[in-house]
Amino acid sequence: MSDMRVTFTIAENPPARLDKAIARDVPAEAHLSRSRLAKLLEAGRVTVDGRVAGARDKVAAGAEIAVDVPPAADIETRAEDIPLTILHEDTDLIVVDKPAGMVVHPAPGAPGGTLVNALLHHFGGDLSGVGGSLRPGIVHRIDKDTSGLLVVAKSDAAHHGLAAQFAAHSVMRRYLAVCHGVPSAGDPRLRGTRGVSWEAADVLKITTRLDRHRGDRQKQAVCWEGGRHAVTRARRLEDFGAAALLECWLETGRTHQIRVHLAHAGHGLVGDPTYGGARRLPGGHAGAAAVAGFARQALHARDLGFVHPVTGAEMAFTSEVPADMAALLAALRRAA
Repeated sequence: MSDMRVTFTIAENPPARLDKAIARDVPAEAHLSRSRLAKLLEAGRVTVDGRVAGARDKVAAGAEIAVDVPPAADIETRAEDIPLTILHEDTDLIVVDKPAGMVVHPAPGAPGGTLVNALLHHFGGDLSGVGGSLRPGIVHRIDKDTSGLLVVAKSDAAHHGLAAQFAAHSVMRRYLAVCHGVPSAGDPRLRGTRGVSWEAADVLKITTRLDRHRGDRQKQAVCWEGGRHAVTRARRLEDFGAAALLECWLETGRTHQIRVHLAHAGHGLVGDPTYGGARRLPGGHAGAAAVAGFARQALHARDLGFVHPVTGAEMAFTSEVPADMAALLAALRRAA
């Protein structure tokens, strides 16, 4: 396959730098993200009035831009015939209910058995080529041991449209979580915790910055300078005495955000080996055994809502609580 050439003219009052100007003016139908354009600039595939240009070059209104886009390359990740629970599928996207224990994307420690391996088999080559390689259009992720809903792009247009919604924080995502202790607006310790506040209807709001943990690069940590802004809200649905069922929703979507934020508030998730510590229910509590035996973080991505990036239709999906978490909740209710 030959390169695709995208040509356009720089509009009035462009940013001083070429990379910013072409990101502003590139035709939407080209489906070229800022990161993709940056790679093409670095590779010498962008010309201004016929001359190869760099990201920091200046550009004036009226300049003729040509971008040579190479064909998407196949990725080495193999397709695997892994069953999927599909809530919706059309020509542009698919909504999947991911089980706990499944990694979303292959990595050195998990080269197979992932959601991407399963999607490659399911799609049979009908993939988004965003980013320069043929891969299912993963626009967001949930942790391996978190269950629940994910939307995946099948077309480049859907990939860009969904990515824009996630970047704008307009996607509705709600989670069910079982935490240690019972968050309460009347708790003076919680009210004195930096970054914690309460909103109307007893909604707990946690606002911090998040960055990689200095001592463990696989973990995230709360910080107050640097990192990335993060906001989580939670509302108590049930009180089990030594534990609680929460509904959580995200204003931002950072790695491990709910897990880190609830741990910061002193209400780490049941079963979370990374942020929950070795916390247990009191030995005499009737639900202690169920909590001790829960083998993953008690977090389920229950609700997902977005605007279809191609049709403009409002989309909303709900995932049933998985069996292991339902059993945990049943045990805690009996013990309460």
